[in-house]
Amino acid sequence: MPQTILTLPTRGQGLYEFTDEAGSFVRDADFETGLLTVFVRHTSCSLLIQENADPDVRRDLDRFFRRLVPPSDDPSMRWIVHTQEGPDDMPAHIKAALTQVSIGIPVADGRIMLGTWQGLYLFEHRDRPHRREIVLHLGS
Repeated sequence: MPQTILTLPTRGQGLYEFTDEAGSFVRDADFETGLLTVFVRHTSCSLLIQENADPDVRRDLDRFFRRLVPPSDDPSMRWIVHTQEGPDDMPAHIKAALTQVSIGIPVADGRIMLGTWQGLYLFEHRDRPHRREIVLHLGS
């Protein structure tokens, strides 16, 4: 079964689209029908399928999660114990636990079956830049 690892650089918290890269992988694999499994190999970021037409959606989602899970130095987060890697670390793990690290997307006619306005995103939850590894695997 075709498989690859996509390395995606991030510049800090936010959503990073990689729909085109996933689509190219499926096309290049000459894979007609099956399932694309997407898996991120980290515990402080996650994956989303979300609207890719209006950038306000990405900004609003990012702001929502920042408000939902503020940094550990925020007074509301005094209960957090894991703080050795900075105030963004444990909140990043919480955000990843609330979202997903693996997504399955149907493949038909040699292309991923996302809807018209859907995009595939890495959701970075850490403040500093990272190089994230995303496994793309095609199966039937």
